[in-house]
Amino acid sequence: MDAIDKAIIAELERDGRLTNVELAQRVGLTTGPCLRRVQRLEADGVIRGYRAVIDPDSVGRSFEVLLDLSLEAQDAETVRRFEETLQQADEVLELRRLFGSPDYFVRVAVADLPAYEAFLSGRVMTIPRVKNVTSHFTMKTVKPGP
Repeated sequence: MDAIDKAIIAELERDGRLTNVELAQRVGLTTGPCLRRVQRLEADGVIRGYRAVIDPDSVGRSFEVLLDLSLEAQDAETVRRFEETLQQADEVLELRRLFGSPDYFVRVAVADLPAYEAFLSGRVMTIPRVKNVTSHFTMKTVKPGP
């Protein structure tokens, strides 16, 4: 990966809807070589996809909660069931298995506190062998993630 590839990536991170013409101009290439580089970056898995960034208020998901979660056991079946259940939950924006304690970090977005309580009680706490859940409520987002 050279400096031009890195420039292409930086521009697409800022605005994934750039046309190839605009992108080529910004990185100092003609359109053909620029398109070939983007296609290669996609084929190599460097660019994994494109997405829209949605305003959470507009879709009723402005209440975000960060969870630290531990399981009673780490056997394959417990881990598989837990991960499959939360992967399928629309409320879960991010799910990370961690080394050490806690076992998982979960980022959840719902409409409000009652919706979070319903999610926690009805989805998370019904998963077998969930040991401990600590909820962290965001006071202010200083730098949003991707």
